Amino acid sequence: MASIDTYDFANKKVLIRVDFNVPLDKNDLRVTDDTRIKAAKKTIDHILEAGGSVILMTHLGRPKSKDDQQFSIKHIIEHTSKVLGRKVQFVDDCISEKSFEMSANLGKGEILMLENLRFYPEETKGDRVFAEKLAKHGDVYVNDAFGTAHRAHASTAIIADFFPEAKMFGFLIEAEIKSVDKVLNSTEKPLTAIVGGAKVSSKITIIEKLMDKVDYLIVGGGMAFTFVKAMGGKVGSSLVEDDYLETAKSILGKAKEKGVEIYIPVDAIIADKFDNDANRQEVDITKIPDGWMGLDVGTQTRKDCSAILEKSKLILWNGPMGVFEMPNFAGGTRVVAEKIADATANGAFSLIGGGDSVAAINQFNLSDKVSYVSTGGGAMLEYLEGLELPGIAAIRK
Repeated sequence: MASIDTYDFANKKVLIRVDFNVPLDKNDLRVTDDTRIKAAKKTIDHILEAGGSVILMTHLGRPKSKDDQQFSIKHIIEHTSKVLGRKVQFVDDCISEKSFEMSANLGKGEILMLENLRFYPEETKGDRVFAEKLAKHGDVYVNDAFGTAHRAHASTAIIADFFPEAKMFGFLIEAEIKSVDKVLNSTEKPLTAIVGGAKVSSKITIIEKLMDKVDYLIVGGGMAFTFVKAMGGKVGSSLVEDDYLETAKSILGKAKEKGVEIYIPVDAIIADKFDNDANRQEVDITKIPDGWMGLDVGTQTRKDCSAILEKSKLILWNGPMGVFEMPNFAGGTRVVAEKIADATANGAFSLIGGGDSVAAINQFNLSDKVSYVSTGGGAMLEYLEGLELPGIAAIRK
């Protein structure tokens, strides 16, 4: 495996798999959040400044066919050029004769972006022939798409085989791996993980994996109600996964065995319907009346979480405390975000990952006040779970 720091890119055509799967405005298809584009800039600049030319490939959304033109990469070209401060050329296919001609004729310091890889079903199928065609665009392959590293797709895992001596990670993936490894392997204590979001079912593996590492595990969001119900509490019409009540009980038992302090919210802001303008009140989380649902954590829970975060040296945040998209139910998530920022200022290392936590930290304008914001929610979780990510393994082997 080559290293981006020491590789000689002079006069090389460098094919970079980026993750520019960015959100677009539904009406005018403009980029609404360019975090992922900005995150790849360091890698692109480094290669261009070292005398290479760059061919970028990415997917955008989940198109069913080439006719789904709202997913065309053409919609993000202008914005990408602006972020990179350089003109980005575009070709309306990724394996056509025209695309190969354009990549072959790229001059030093120039950038070409290929059309959406997922316009071809072969991409998600991990098709070898398709990967080999894509490989023709470059002399060197750089994977800098952490957000898709957990997928065994043609452009992330299979393509690396065609660059046995000239494949490497970009700076973004290197930073992602380093940040997760720091949380997993550091001996600093206490380590606190906040795991929130809607469902226990999607977070079981990560919770079990973290049990061997963390001192505190704070459970937030909709998944807290499954734990509350498992412990005999009344949760009204709050979100609950009845199939996972036994799982929740067993997680609580394991935490006790391992000496992990698992924190379940003690109070909640409840509403009589799922609406920002619903009637609301604050109650004991085990006594939610029928017809009411918990949409955020209450005052005491916010204080308790703040106290835990204040003494933490390592913090992992995955998942919000409530329905933060609605202003009236954003308070708990905001307090957690602010306390993580404070702890970071006092020397803690904080890693934020998972779509909703990243959206929350951006919403509260605190992304530059934490140590690291991961660009890949699913990939980060699988890496934390100890799974080998195909996109990472393909470069290392």
